[in-house]
Amino acid sequence: MAVPAAGDAALLAELVELRARNEQLELALDSRAVIDQARGMVMVLAPCSCEQAWGLLVDVSQHCNVKLRDVAAALVATTKGQELPEGIRREWSRALRRLHALERR
Repeated sequence: MAVPAAGDAALLAELVELRARNEQLELALDSRAVIDQARGMVMVLAPCSCEQAWGLLVDVSQHCNVKLRDVAAALVATTKGQELPEGIRREWSRALRRLHALERR
């Protein structure tokens, strides 16, 4: 078995890194679509601005310790008859109460 030359090893390492980066970008693009759908839902349901909707999603994600894309996917899934998981539902209610409390000030 031949030992790869230093240049070949560098190319192989770069290839591995580029493939990993490509996978990350694909995941980010897929996640972005569902996050944007969830943000639109929040804007209608809350009602609130685009920035406030983003803040609500981030808030719920952080308080549940669940990735933002997973919170968004759970919210979007409610349009297909699925229920929000209990933790997300609880934090969603709390986040909405905080938002409305800020608006009353």
